Amino acid sequence: MTATVAEDIVATARPVSVPRAYRFELVKLVSQWRIRLLVLACWIAPGLFVAAVSRQSTLPVDTLFGRWMHATGWAGPLVTLGFAGTWALPLLTSVVAGDVFASEDRLGTWRHLLVVVRSARRIFAAKALASLTVLLLLVAGLAGSSVVGGLLAVGNQPLVGLDGHLLTPGDAAGKVLLAWVCVLAPTLALAAIGLLGSVTLGRSPMGLLLPAVVALGMQLAQMLPLPAAVRLALPSYAFIAWNGLFTSQAQLRPLLIGIVVSLVWTVIATVLAYALFVRRDFTNAGYDGSGRRAVTAGALPLAGVVAVTVAVVAATTGATGSGIEQDKVQRSLATVFAHLYRMQTKQLNRPEVTEAQLKATATCDKGSIRVAAEGPGNDWRCVVSWHLPGVEAAGTAIYQLDVTPDGRFMADGDGPKEVNGYFLVRTPNGDAPNPLWQFDGNVELLRTSKE
Repeated sequence: MTATVAEDIVATARPVSVPRAYRFELVKLVSQWRIRLLVLACWIAPGLFVAAVSRQSTLPVDTLFGRWMHATGWAGPLVTLGFAGTWALPLLTSVVAGDVFASEDRLGTWRHLLVVVRSARRIFAAKALASLTVLLLLVAGLAGSSVVGGLLAVGNQPLVGLDGHLLTPGDAAGKVLLAWVCVLAPTLALAAIGLLGSVTLGRSPMGLLLPAVVALGMQLAQMLPLPAAVRLALPSYAFIAWNGLFTSQAQLRPLLIGIVVSLVWTVIATVLAYALFVRRDFTNAGYDGSGRRAVTAGALPLAGVVAVTVAVVAATTGATGSGIEQDKVQRSLATVFAHLYRMQTKQLNRPEVTEAQLKATATCDKGSIRVAAEGPGNDWRCVVSWHLPGVEAAGTAIYQLDVTPDGRFMADGDGPKEVNGYFLVRTPNGDAPNPLWQFDGNVELLRTSKE
């Protein structure tokens, strides 16, 4: 009689609510020593790194905004963001989302969890929300710590944008915050892939490594001379496209496309993970994942998403080729030069001049008429010309450009040395290299309405 009553109670008991299951899963996550260690590292290490590097005589000039870490505290968070998008965030999503389901397989606790919660759907929702919460906490730590470290070490100074114009401290703060918010979209995409791998591959280590492996593959793809439509159709492009926020005319189209693509990946990967999870046989305690299911229910649908996204991006944007064209490079270089020339003029205490008065133009090629002046490469050679008020002769300066496949370029001054050679100039923060000696710029891969 007692056994019958107990069975009736279990049969009629309601499933645990999602908020309650979410709190339970969140406590389970943060109680793990590796999660606590990651939280501690994300909230402390970036600030220490930014503060230490900002005090060094040698700066990470190969990293976007790295050359300005002596000038403003807002450069440090952007250097951290570049590193996080390449390495930190993929690894964090692997540890958090890639293990959230697989840990139950390793411990053999699915039956106990199902008895308590009594709903596979609610278990999935609780685990997904708990992993999302932890990831948001980690990203907030990376951003907040790097901002505090930069401001304490260098100060709240104006930031030189990617096209050479100065951003006020308030404007820089807003755009730095927005850039960190924008990378949440590709982070969510990797987290959804982690959930899919954790559900599909069970105790297999590949489930844990899947987000990092996928992110590494996408990063390698971004380094290849792929068509612009393919580049923008990958979620990883949103880890790069935030730099378009730091131009005087914000390059929003590539960024918005990257965010939308990332969110599409997030939804599809999460739906696939959910469908596989609720159909799983939890009575098999030795479940170790299914490679065949991972291919048919995971890899193939996502490959289809890539193909469809490439077609949609190509059709809606008209993107053809690499997107790096001669006129774009020339226009971008001339814009950066004009802005930085004004900065140099002020630092050298010369009469002020405006960009409109300079009328800077650039002529670029790849060193030979036999080589098409398009596409990435370190063989771009440019001559910049400008005019000064009251001076009849035009000034000229030569630059060697290294243009990467994602549109970023580094310009290296090649004379005359009085204009773009290496020498120190006086700034409010002490002596600094001539701003026209070496600088970064960006070529928008998509054509604008003005072109």
